Amino acid sequence: MIVDFHLHVSRPEHEHPWVLDFAQEQYDGDLLELMRQTLTPEGIRRALQSAGIDHAVALAEVSPVTTGTISNEQTIAFVRAANAVPDPPTGPAGRLIPFANLNPFIEGDLAARLEQLVQEQGFRGIKVYPVYQLHYSNDPRLYPMYAKAQELGIPALVHTGSSAFKGARIKYGDPLHLDDVAIDFPELNLLMAHGGRPFWYEQAFWMARRHPNVYLEVSGLPAKKLLEYFPRLEEIAEKVVYGSDWFGNPDLRRNIDAIMDLPLGPEAKELILGGNAARLLGLVEMERTAQAEASQ
Repeated sequence: MIVDFHLHVSRPEHEHPWVLDFAQEQYDGDLLELMRQTLTPEGIRRALQSAGIDHAVALAEVSPVTTGTISNEQTIAFVRAANAVPDPPTGPAGRLIPFANLNPFIEGDLAARLEQLVQEQGFRGIKVYPVYQLHYSNDPRLYPMYAKAQELGIPALVHTGSSAFKGARIKYGDPLHLDDVAIDFPELNLLMAHGGRPFWYEQAFWMARRHPNVYLEVSGLPAKKLLEYFPRLEEIAEKVVYGSDWFGNPDLRRNIDAIMDLPLGPEAKELILGGNAARLLGLVEMERTAQAEASQ
């Protein structure tokens, strides 16, 4: 099983121009055309299936100052439409898993809103954007949200490290701020998106080793260089999760192939590319339930 834990499903109209300009620099073709073709229910399923991806986490984002906004409502509507496309008879399904986002400068009762999004709308996790929403990941305002996520048993994916986008404040990206959160919410699984790039690779690695509930998510990094950034990566293979950061990384397959080419054992590659994510997201149980319902 291959799981992409970091997929942006915002269309061009949801993003600020400087975000699209940066992403275009990473792509040889016409990025806007790629996004328009891919970001349809049939298009996203087809793209994921072509890349050999079984499941992908689709991210809401409400960062109007720095990057743009695709609301929770827009995200869940897109996920539902995409997942309604019939599965292929064989091969990877390319199904989407929705992650919500709550901006503490916009939302009031974060805990109540998260509970509503999970229990009524079907979200399976929460994405936190400190660098883009201009707050520390251990901001006390977020604690009710973390407590509710822990109660609901959903993971939190937290942006760590730098950003090239106008208005982003890098000071908020230090993964060590999650030390408080990991201690105060020991049953909440926390994933450090982007692995603390590029200033805090050592801190991110330390955090993943230190806390049982903290994981290293490596989206947005050139996978062929992962062992340069994390020389002891295989030691914590059970704590490492793959993500593409599409559309910022427009090639859904490139980093998967690069990880397959790394001098790591087959078990480590399997864990990184999907095994750990499947466990965190409860995918095995979800597929068993779907199969049982289909057979009735």
